[in-house]
Amino acid sequence: MIDLCVIGAGPAGLMAAEVAADAGFSVVIVDAKPSFGRKLLMAGKSGLNLTKDEPFRDFTAAFDQAESWLLPMLTKFGNAEVCTWAQALGQEVFTGSSGRVFPKTMKASPLLRAWLLRLADKGVQFKTRWKWDGWTGTDLRFQTPDGPKSITARACILALGGASWPKLGSDGTWNTILSDAGITIAPFKPANMGFTVNWSSYMKPYFGAPVKTVQLTAGNATQRADFIISSKGIEGSGIYAVSHNMREGAKLVVDLLPDTDIAILQDRINRLPKKSSGSSILRKALRLDPAKAALFNEFARNTPLSEIARTAKALPIEHAGPRPIEEAISTAGGIPRTELTDHLMLHKKPGVFCAGEMLDWEAPTGGYLITGCLATGRWAGQGAVTYLAAPKA
Repeated sequence: MIDLCVIGAGPAGLMAAEVAADAGFSVVIVDAKPSFGRKLLMAGKSGLNLTKDEPFRDFTAAFDQAESWLLPMLTKFGNAEVCTWAQALGQEVFTGSSGRVFPKTMKASPLLRAWLLRLADKGVQFKTRWKWDGWTGTDLRFQTPDGPKSITARACILALGGASWPKLGSDGTWNTILSDAGITIAPFKPANMGFTVNWSSYMKPYFGAPVKTVQLTAGNATQRADFIISSKGIEGSGIYAVSHNMREGAKLVVDLLPDTDIAILQDRINRLPKKSSGSSILRKALRLDPAKAALFNEFARNTPLSEIARTAKALPIEHAGPRPIEEAISTAGGIPRTELTDHLMLHKKPGVFCAGEMLDWEAPTGGYLITGCLATGRWAGQGAVTYLAAPKA
C-alpha cells in the first residue's frame, strides 16, 4: 500500500504530488499517456505563459464567478508565488509588455524536466500508459499495456483535466466514472475558444490573416487585442478574451479603428469626391488594411455612406457558435464546489481529492489557467496531507 496515488501528471497533479512528498508520504503519479505534462508542453510551444504580473485583486478578479471559491487557494499560491516557484526550478522569468510572465527560455520542457527530476529525488514514483477506469472496492483500477492493474492507496488525488485537447490526455472520460459514483458533474463547455463563421467565398484569400489593433466587445467584456481570420472562423487572443460572453449569447462587436475618433473618420469621408467607390472609402478615408476591409465588406457591404464611419467603429461580427470543445484551450464545467469539501475532497468519496481543470471554474488565457491549476493542485495536496496525517478511528 502507498500513501497517495495522484492520477494525472499535468501541473495540478505534479504540484499535489510534491506537497505530499515534502510531508514525508509515499507518492505514485499515474498518467494514461507515455509521458507527463503533454498539455503543458503544448502550451510552451508558443511561449509558456506562467502567470500575469498585476495587482493580486486584479489577478483574482479574472476568475470571475469562481473567484470566491479559488481565492483562499490563490492567496496561498498566486501570481507572485508562481514566479518564485519557477525560479526555484532554475527557470528565470521575465514580464512582457502586457504583464504576462514567461520563462526566459520561453519553453516548458526545461521547467518540466527539472520538476520531474526534483520529484524523483523526493522518492515520487511514476507510471505511464496507465489509464484509470474506476474502483474495485477501494482499490484504484487501471488499464495498462500489461493488462488490468490496481493500486491500493490511503488517499487519491484526481487531476485528469477537462475535455479539451483529448489527444494530449484531457479527454473528460472520468466524467462517467464519477457520475456512476453519484457525483454531480456540471456539463462541459468550451472555454478560450474560437468561433465558427460561415464565410462567403470572398474571404478565402484572407484565411490566416491577422486582424491587428482592434477593440472587441461582447456584453460587458471589452478587450484591446488582435485576432485571426481562419478558414473555420475567428480565433486568437482577442477572441478568447471575450469568448465567455460570446458563448453565453452576447454579440461580438469590433472597433476596427480604436485609436481614431468617429468624427475624424467622418471628416475624411466627407473630403473624398462624392462618387468615390466603397473600396476607395475604406482604403483612403478609413485607411483600413486589406484584412479589416475584407471584414467590413463581409458584414457591412451595403452600409449607407452616412453610416460607414459609425459601422467601422462598431462592426457586428456574425458567427455560428463556438468551435468544438476538442479545439478549445480549456473547458468550463466539471466538478462543482457543492460536491467538494473546503479541502477539495469529494463528499461522497472520502480520501479522494480533485484539482485543476476537473473543477468547475474557468479563466482567460494570459497565465491565469496555469496558475489556477498549480494553486488548486497545491491545495488538494495539502488537503490529502491533512487527511493522511489524521488519526483513523
